[in-house]
Parts: sequence; C-alpha cells; structure tokens
Amino acid sequence: MSSRRDFLRGVGASAASAATLTLWPGTSSATTGADTRLVVLMLRGGLDGLHAVPPWGDPAYVRLRGPMALTPGTPATEGGSPALKLDGTFALHPSLAFAEQLYTAGEFLPLVATAPPYWGRSHFDAQDCVENGTAVPHGARTGWLNRAVAALPGMDGVAIATVMPLMMRGPATVASWSPPLPTQIDPILLQRLEPLYGDDPRLAGAFAQAITSQSQNAAMPTAMSSGSGAGAGAGRLPALMQAAGTFMARNDGPRIGFVEDYGWDTHANEAAILSRKLQELDEGFAAFHAAAATVWPRTVLIVVTEFGRTAAINGTRGTDHGTGAAMFLAGGAVRGGRVGGQWPGMATGELYQQRDIHATTDIRAVFKGALAAHLGLDEGVLATRVFPDSGALAPAQGLVRGRAMSRQTYDQSPSVRANASVSD
Repeated sequence: MSSRRDFLRGVGASAASAATLTLWPGTSSATTGADTRLVVLMLRGGLDGLHAVPPWGDPAYVRLRGPMALTPGTPATEGGSPALKLDGTFALHPSLAFAEQLYTAGEFLPLVATAPPYWGRSHFDAQDCVENGTAVPHGARTGWLNRAVAALPGMDGVAIATVMPLMMRGPATVASWSPPLPTQIDPILLQRLEPLYGDDPRLAGAFAQAITSQSQNAAMPTAMSSGSGAGAGAGRLPALMQAAGTFMARNDGPRIGFVEDYGWDTHANEAAILSRKLQELDEGFAAFHAAAATVWPRTVLIVVTEFGRTAAINGTRGTDHGTGAAMFLAGGAVRGGRVGGQWPGMATGELYQQRDIHATTDIRAVFKGALAAHLGLDEGVLATRVFPDSGALAPAQGLVRGRAMSRQTYDQSPSVRANASVSD
C-alpha cells in the first residue's frame, strides 16, 4: 500500500500515464459485486445554494437578492447571463452549462434545503460534522466515507487531497494523491520578502536563486494546467476531477473517491466570485465525465458543502454564513432530470432565525441513500457503523437508477426539520 500511495503522490498531472500499471490489485467487480463508483466532492467554505440553484419562482427571492437575483430570460445586474431554467421554481446558475446538459439527460439532480445535523455557523464545526458522519461536530475521530470503505470487502478508496481529510480517515486503508504545488509565486509576495532575506548572509543567496528560478518559470504553464482541458489560468478543480476520473475508470481502480475544493466563502463580491467558481465546478464535472467515461453509467458523484448562506445579501454584495444549502448528485447511475428535496419557502415566517433557508433534509439521509442503493450497503450497517446512532434517519429513496424503489420518491420524503439538532 505504501508503494501505491507513493506512486499516486508522484504521478502529477499525468494521471492517465498510469494506465499500464496495476494500482489496485485484487479489486474488481468480481470481488465487490456490481462494478459501481461513488465519489464525494466537498466544497469548503459554504456554497450559496440560492445562487447556484436560484429559486426564481419563489415570490420572496428577487426581493431578498436584489441585484444578485438570477432569473431565466433576464440577465441579473450582478449575475451576467440569465439563469438556466429547470422548472417553474428553480434554475441553475448560467456558469453550470455542462450540468444543465447532464440534467437534460437525466444524470444531474440538484437537492435543495439540505444541511448536516449541526446548524451552527462555524466552518470548522460544520465541516467536521459533515465528515465525521455523526449528529454533532467532533462526534467521531474517523470519517463516514472511510467507514463505508471498511464495511465493503475488497473495496478500495482514494482521496484527491493534499492532506488526508477527516472524511477518509479511519480503519480502512485509503490511497492519497495530490497535484504538485504551483511553481508560480506571487511577485508582490517576493517583493515583500526581499527586505527580510536580502540582507541575511545565510539566506540571501538562496533567496536570489529563488528569484532567478521564478523569472525563468514565469512563462511556463504549471504541470496541472498543461493538457488538463481546463484552460490556461483556470482553477485546480477540473484537474483534480480529471485525476479522480482517470484513477476510478480503471478496472482495478478505486471504487470510492473523495475530492475537495476551497474558496466558497463569499462574504463580498459574491456574483463575480461564484461566476468563476461555478464555472470551475462545471469544468470539473466535464473533466470527470470525460476521464471516467467507461464507468460513468455506473457512477454517482455527490457534491456537498458544510452550510448555506443567508437569504438576503449583505452590504458588501455578498452573503454570510447560513443554514440550508444545496447538494448535487451527478452520474449515469443518478435518477436526475428533476429537483429534489422539500423547498421551505423564503417568506419572512419561513426563514430559520429570520435569515436562513430552513433545512428540510439531513445530508446523512442522502449519503445513506446512495450507499444503500448504489453500493448495496446494509441499512443496519449504515445506521450503526457508518453513521452511528442514525437508525431513526431513513435513507433517501429514489436517488439512483436500476434498483427497486417505492413509488414514494425522494421529492416526497418527509421533512427532517423536527428531528434536526439545532445549534446556534
């Protein structure tokens, strides 16, 4: 396993070049049942679900969002192009063009008004709760996705992350891979460091050498942007998703994966930031779709964040930490082409603490539903080992294709608001 991990860390952007090597020997559909794939992408910082999946049909939306409101057919003052209409209530941000194509193909499922059991506004506590899989922050020292790998004999996992995230820590051995650090250094940073290092007799030489190296590399693209399909100057997420898709497309590759991305905390200038970040996310969908084409029909990709944002915009054209957020499911195995979840409304009396979207779906129900229906994990194991003490929370139904399901779909599932653990 150590040699496997060393290889993954050193493979860089050329993930596809690993095709001739056996990275995960002994893992195949013969040992683990149906040849399915599950990937979790965590967007750290708190994605504004109201901007990614604008509820344009809610009468209170335009009033609360003002110049940031996104509606089909009319460009927003601060949002650029018109939103991409999904139905009479919801749309997608215009940057999510590839996601809209997946939606039309029935392979993309937005879920609204979702949250972990923790309803506070701390990034650290909320992320910990999402990753540890219990009802409270710091409720476990291992991650639910690692525990899922451990509960599935012959299963392998991979984390596309610089440091092993909590969600993938635990009893199961999981490989890790991260891209090389950027070779470019901000010239302003170098300028500020020069007075500190330039006069130091021991460090001045090394600093001068670093300046020379920086100048020589200034016109060279980074390894991750070269050939990634993401385009020059694009964010790293498309390349990370391409790597994840390449690894998971192998017959002997990992069946469960994790990817993370940062920069979703939008307290100011949100429209411009999210236009760029959501485009990176959309390019990430496309990159994974292309790299994992052979297993895409048997794949479920879950996109989650730690919390949503306030319903109204603030004085700096941004939003602050909120509660109800949005999730996305994508993949050929997803029963998409619709908007899932229960919409609680945005009127004054419908908001949580008069400021946030009131969450109606516990994200653990979504995780449990995908693990049960897609990977075949027993509900008893899910309720005790993967998500401890969650027996009262039923797995969401109707998320994936090709398995028996009741006529009651996920869109009609009861609200979990009454059972949520609310913390300020």
